[in-house]
Amino acid sequence: MDRPALEKLQFERLQKTLAQAAKSPYYSQILTKKVISSIRSVKDIQILPFVAKPELRENFPYGFLAEPLSEIVRLHSSSGTTGTPTVVFHTREDLAHWTDLTARSMYMAGLRKEDVFQNIMGYGLFTGGLGFHYGAEKVGAMVLPTAAGNSRRQIWFMNTFRTTAVHILPSYAMRLYSFFPEVGIDPKKDLALKIFFIGAEHHSEALRQQIQEAFGVKAFNSYGLSEMCGPGIAFECPCRSGMHLWEDEYLMEIIHPETGEVLPDGSEGELVLTSLCRTGMPLLRYRTHDLTKIIPEPCPCGRTHRRLARMRGRSDDMLILNGVNIFPLQIECAIMSVPNIGSNYVVEIDKEDFLDRIHIKLEVNPETFTGSLENMENLRREVVEAVRIELGLTPKVILLEPNSIPPWEGKAKRIVDLRKNEYKTE
Repeated sequence: MDRPALEKLQFERLQKTLAQAAKSPYYSQILTKKVISSIRSVKDIQILPFVAKPELRENFPYGFLAEPLSEIVRLHSSSGTTGTPTVVFHTREDLAHWTDLTARSMYMAGLRKEDVFQNIMGYGLFTGGLGFHYGAEKVGAMVLPTAAGNSRRQIWFMNTFRTTAVHILPSYAMRLYSFFPEVGIDPKKDLALKIFFIGAEHHSEALRQQIQEAFGVKAFNSYGLSEMCGPGIAFECPCRSGMHLWEDEYLMEIIHPETGEVLPDGSEGELVLTSLCRTGMPLLRYRTHDLTKIIPEPCPCGRTHRRLARMRGRSDDMLILNGVNIFPLQIECAIMSVPNIGSNYVVEIDKEDFLDRIHIKLEVNPETFTGSLENMENLRREVVEAVRIELGLTPKVILLEPNSIPPWEGKAKRIVDLRKNEYKTE
């Protein structure tokens, strides 16, 4: 679809969405007939206020519901563990649209009906497992819903049923890789793996490259959030130079995180999304807090849906260390730039002598850990220097043997902020 036709479709769907959203208790106070009639193009949506998690929590549980409960067939919730959760309601029509998006995304990346798809992702209130599950079935692939954990069992399924495609957390992918020597299997030579779908965590390009090299696959980045539906909102094509956001289903804006000003394509800011096809719980101008930019150049693949650059982090995950603004992904980029380092680490932040200090506990590769003490010390110094150059802060680095950091349930918790005695999830 060319851009004029796509933008015409967006406006037609936006008009229907405005009328649908006005049925909800929250939007009924905002979307009066006068306001709706004044929106004559997709850009006019800027007259509407933003919404974010605080509004969803304040109107919990049914304040954004735009259909009677008799039409709602499923509920999902955000992965947050504290306070009132954010919940999202789906009609049958919503689930059909979501399935189409994940199927479209996976097919674009190369999944076909001949593939065996192993879904190593949590099922339940978390959207990642079910979203990819139904998308793969729509493509026609055989789905192995193995869920997360039990690494040796995962490898047994891969080997026995000749798995070709996998959906997995990037942090868990490298932990899974560490179990292959124990079972005597080389994932490159002995398995049929071709594609890894990785997402649900912010991760560096270096970690993606590690995963590809370890398993001999092509790894595709995906983007989604439960408030919009889940995975399938944006996805990499075979060019893997940004994620195509499906603009027939969503309007996207990039705003300045502090002023709310809408920024031009190519400028980095916070991603704001408006759903165009949801009926159970449409959301207008939802602040994702994810920091990215719209890539203005056309993609070589020929698709006309614009692309998002890799997420740099979340505006609400930003750390302030001795007056310097730092994102968790910057720390990972620095660590992963050093050869012979494992992918598992924890960063602890504390106060010493009234200054913020960074302590990095980092696993190293087995060969390095069993090598000389001199090599270990040189490696430790390399990590210290890499982080110092990236952040302008000198960390304390502790090198650990493989698998000494306990595994997480779900998304990796990389940052432990002891100043607040709380975990920050990437």
